[in-house]
Amino acid sequence: MKMMRPHSLPILLGLLLLAQSWGFPVFNKATNSRWNPSLYVASKEAPETSSETTIQLNPLLSSVKMSKTVEVMALVKQLQADGVEVTSLSVGEPDFLPPPAVLEATHKAVTDGELRYTAVTGTLALRQAIAADLERRKGVSYDPLTEIVVGNGAKQSVYQGVLAVCGLGDQVLIPAPYWPSYPEMVALAGAKAVIVDASVETGFLLTPDQLRTTLEANPKIKLFMLCNPSNPTGGVYSRAELEGLAEVLRDYPHVAILADEIYERLVYPPTDGDIPKEDWCPSFASLPGMFDRTMTINGMSKAYAMTGYRLGYVAAPARLAKAVTTLQSQITSCAGSLSQAAGVAALTQVPDEVLEENVQIMQRKRDYVLDELAKMPYVNLPAPPRGAFYVLPDVSKAPIYNGDDTEFCLDLLKQERLALVPGSSFGAPGCIRISYATSLEELQVAMEKLNRFLTNLG
Repeated sequence: MKMMRPHSLPILLGLLLLAQSWGFPVFNKATNSRWNPSLYVASKEAPETSSETTIQLNPLLSSVKMSKTVEVMALVKQLQADGVEVTSLSVGEPDFLPPPAVLEATHKAVTDGELRYTAVTGTLALRQAIAADLERRKGVSYDPLTEIVVGNGAKQSVYQGVLAVCGLGDQVLIPAPYWPSYPEMVALAGAKAVIVDASVETGFLLTPDQLRTTLEANPKIKLFMLCNPSNPTGGVYSRAELEGLAEVLRDYPHVAILADEIYERLVYPPTDGDIPKEDWCPSFASLPGMFDRTMTINGMSKAYAMTGYRLGYVAAPARLAKAVTTLQSQITSCAGSLSQAAGVAALTQVPDEVLEENVQIMQRKRDYVLDELAKMPYVNLPAPPRGAFYVLPDVSKAPIYNGDDTEFCLDLLKQERLALVPGSSFGAPGCIRISYATSLEELQVAMEKLNRFLTNLG
């Protein structure tokens, strides 16, 4: 009998656990029954628990799913820890360090003893820097005393924005493809997500007609969640396209807008006409009549590569900002003082030219990935992404899989040691999400693996 390599068992267990978490059936052919790999892991690593426990989990958890991107990242790190070489394009995290001014400000904050709680809404210096940045670049004026709330990452700010507006029985309109956390946050608020599928032919951008039809058919919708630029598609709404949506929303004044603009500094020049740069990706709150109903989400993770600092914010009219502040005061209180000091430096000391250089680097990586995908069989991507650092190609025509993107990604990981996230996790079945926020060398290896895998399908 051929002996199993030492690192094969953890790989097998990891793949089976991931397959099971994605709803992929795992069977024991010997007993013709479903096999649960988590039982094996638990028996090895976790202490035994009494079967007579009466502790019951919150029923709300039955409606909430674990983040697939987090699951894939955890599996990749486990495989790498076990000595398995894995190429991963699954996580949206820049591969460069924060600017030197940010690192220096972090060190200075430590040595100066800025190690205490701040106001729940953040330090005044940071809120003033945020307000100045939004007015200078986006043309939107916020009062730093009452209309900006700094949180522990943009993700917290998004969730608190949902909680501030929505409750039991309410509905939230979410265009698909979407960031996987959106529907789960809505579920945690006791509300219901109304998913509207955008077309691959439009670059996955929601049309005004789709928005109006959905609002008309669902009068309980209280919140419209819009990610611009989009994770996972990289699609970008221009001013004209946002105006089309705003024109519809003016007929539904009871609907608030949560504008997730965390990627707004990572936008590439459009190829369809001479559009002024200020119209490439404007803030939704800057549109006529939209300020009083829009919660703008942003942060430092993507543009400044400050993912580990966990620093985001919501900018909103005072009434909505106060509601978010109330929630945050009972959840986490303030963001970290060191992170806030670094955030001030990011917004006041890092020149625009530095960020523009990073955008150009990202664009070159995007162009490389698009060129390589165009050579591969079974890949459909009619509209190239114009922002963020993601590509969401449609691979539903790949033989064998019949559009099953989960099985596709599992086999890709098993055969080529390439980790991607299934599009179904983002409300885009048949697609795969590629993050090109890594080195060009890593991208070259990844594209070779993906091309080989697709070509070998026949």
